[in-house]
Amino acid sequence: MTMTSYPLPRPNAQTRAYWDGAAAGALRYQCCAGCGHVQRIPRSLCERCQSSRLDWKDSRRTGTLLTFTTVHRAPLPAFKDMVPYVIAIVDMDEGFRVMANALPHCRGGLAIGARVRIGFQDVHGMALPVVEAVVEAAA
Repeated sequence: MTMTSYPLPRPNAQTRAYWDGAAAGALRYQCCAGCGHVQRIPRSLCERCQSSRLDWKDSRRTGTLLTFTTVHRAPLPAFKDMVPYVIAIVDMDEGFRVMANALPHCRGGLAIGARVRIGFQDVHGMALPVVEAVVEAAA
């Protein structure tokens, strides 16, 4: 797999702090300094009060598995060697959401409602979030 064929995220003004945090091993989320609202995805203004006073906070990196799917057919040639792989959406305890691949060793324990921990995996020099562990099975 060549670096040019693998589609990596492109940090921008709204997401740079997130990706800088990931590179340092921190899962960051955006929170309004005005009203305290946690943004599900980074933006330039608070979606609740429209304030531009947005802070970045470090997450505890635990959350609840909202949904997941197993990909059996690669959508791009760059992913062919990865199939099958699991894509998960996690509602983090702080109120934001993360989409991440699940590492192979924890895929068997995934269930909607399971408590999971997010870590990072280096992919072509960029730290990407991954579901690294199931910390508590779904009830």
